[in-house]
Amino acid sequence: MPSAPSGADLPFLDHLASESARFRDVLADAPAGTTVPTCPDWDTDDLLWHLADVQWFWGGIAEGRLTTSEQVEAHGDSRPERPADRAGLLAAFDGSSARLHEQLSQLSPDTELWMWADEHTAGYIRRRQAHEALVHRLDAEATAGIDPADRAPIDARLAADGVDEALRIMRGYEPEPGLSHEQLGAPVTIATVDTMHAWTVTPVRVTGTYDGRDIDLLRFLVADGPAAGEGPDASAPEVCGTAADLDCWLWNRPVAGELSRSGDPAALAAVDSVLRGSID
Repeated sequence: MPSAPSGADLPFLDHLASESARFRDVLADAPAGTTVPTCPDWDTDDLLWHLADVQWFWGGIAEGRLTTSEQVEAHGDSRPERPADRAGLLAAFDGSSARLHEQLSQLSPDTELWMWADEHTAGYIRRRQAHEALVHRLDAEATAGIDPADRAPIDARLAADGVDEALRIMRGYEPEPGLSHEQLGAPVTIATVDTMHAWTVTPVRVTGTYDGRDIDLLRFLVADGPAAGEGPDASAPEVCGTAADLDCWLWNRPVAGELSRSGDPAALAAVDSVLRGSID
């Protein structure tokens, strides 16, 4: 079983375009004022504006070739006002989405750009924004009342890469000065049954001080490949499913199928405790 997807050869710009288009199509005629089931503090227009604003922000970083926090802060201060009606929101989304795709298309993936993650490149922004659009497309479909089993297909390779990103970056932890961690449960295997990838996750509580802030978070230590069971005949606890369903599960979005869970209930509960924390 391959350890983890590399993601390097995925057409992230194509996925960004297709997921953004699906998001827009679903929300264009969705009733105003409908609560977003997966983000209950938002309604239909809040969701539309959120992705328009996110894509405006990263499109501006790419267009301006911004690399410093000071540049990005000034860019954020120029954020446009939210339009008052659906037509204005759709127009804002169209402009933001087109600019983001155009600007990222013009840059080599290794172009340095500001990014909150460790990888400060246009390539990672391509990756992150493709997944951002996918997750919010799922939100749009949920808002429109589309059953998970009937929603548009999720590309399996993109989803497997999404599992990797969710585990390592969005919910992952690597030891750093000023921080310590306490293991909460035994290692658990996360495995995709369609793309044949596996990760070992160890739930930990991370505490300490980072960048002047007190930290107290639940995260995963992540390694490639399946976890080793204890004892010669023992199997490690495991969560298996399609890449799409595992990606949805890690983002607290409804799954279309069913995840298989086996092994030590306490270890699986520790994994669940990490997932109860939201990621934006």
